Amino acid sequence: MTYDLNDDHRAVRDLVRRVARERVAPRAAEIDAKAEYPQDMFDLLRELGIFTLPFPETYGGRDSLVASCLAVEELNRVCYNTAYLLVVQWTPFGAIMAAGTKAQRNRYLPGLAAGETRAAFSITEPQSGSDVAGITTSAARDGDGYRINGGKIWCTNAAVSDFIVLAAKTGEKRGEINFFIVPTDAEGLEIGPREDKLGARGVPSSPLYLTDVFVPEEARLGPERAGFRQVMEALALSRPIVGARAVGLAQGALDHTLAFVRERQAFGQSLTDFQGLRWILADMQIQIEAARGLVYKAAAMTDAGVRGKELAQAAAIAKCFASDIAMKVATDAVQLFGASGISNDYPINRYFRDAKVVQVVEGSNQIQRNIIAKNLIDGLNAD
Repeated sequence: MTYDLNDDHRAVRDLVRRVARERVAPRAAEIDAKAEYPQDMFDLLRELGIFTLPFPETYGGRDSLVASCLAVEELNRVCYNTAYLLVVQWTPFGAIMAAGTKAQRNRYLPGLAAGETRAAFSITEPQSGSDVAGITTSAARDGDGYRINGGKIWCTNAAVSDFIVLAAKTGEKRGEINFFIVPTDAEGLEIGPREDKLGARGVPSSPLYLTDVFVPEEARLGPERAGFRQVMEALALSRPIVGARAVGLAQGALDHTLAFVRERQAFGQSLTDFQGLRWILADMQIQIEAARGLVYKAAAMTDAGVRGKELAQAAAIAKCFASDIAMKVATDAVQLFGASGISNDYPINRYFRDAKVVQVVEGSNQIQRNIIAKNLIDGLNAD
């Protein structure tokens, strides 16, 4: 399958590109340096009305993953943190959309769509990052609800959110897990101090401590002991968005590198006259285009209704390759900047740090390779 951008896609891309250059780029370095939540950028995204791009028109969206990837790529091209504001809003929205009841959707999704409320999504625990089914946080029955006990780490956006979509065990067997909608002001929930991170510094990540946190039964997503799969499948559908984040980072790193080398001279000639340097730039462009093709192919497959192992394979390949390329391009960019590349006075430092994050988050690239290899060995068409 190939992808073609229609007029609607181009309109989204052109709008976000213009806004990114004019209003987001001037703030990017400060957001990273101060590691402060960019409320002004959140307000800007709300003003643009793009919080629901991937979701149905019922919630003001365009029901288009391709359009969503375009928006994320253009924002990441200038500021990882501003693009991240979209992603952290989309993840809990998608979870509730996938496994929530009509009442839950009506209660929570309009606020998220309008940017009037904020949410976080929490799975990871100290001993279970990639091993999602191995979480130990538990939700035990208590009357007409549940008591949740345990701890989480790296819950991004929790410190600024109204509620958290949180995973907890509801049975004894591995995988008997549900997600629960937990208000951030719930008694017994403590949001720990923000992590001092290598990259993605503007959107806070925090540990969570849950001690007998009570939630009513209507806070549970999906059937008891069986709601986990619905949410995880929804997350897999959105994996191309992570790839788009990587493509945007790589393109932004190349943009800065081209601007830098055009202005520099060595040995009496422009840096752009050196064949070795030209080859590095050419490889950067080749790699970015290859990654972009894989990402938008996977996004177009999602929009076309492709599901199951075929989509899982395409999405895993896109995420893995694009994020590895983002790291490769950012590393080459730092090398071409020379000593300036390791200075905080130049933006390429930030791209290098943020690119490393994308290799780890949303299923590390080692996990993506496990998925790809399993599908390859099992045979994509075998059921």
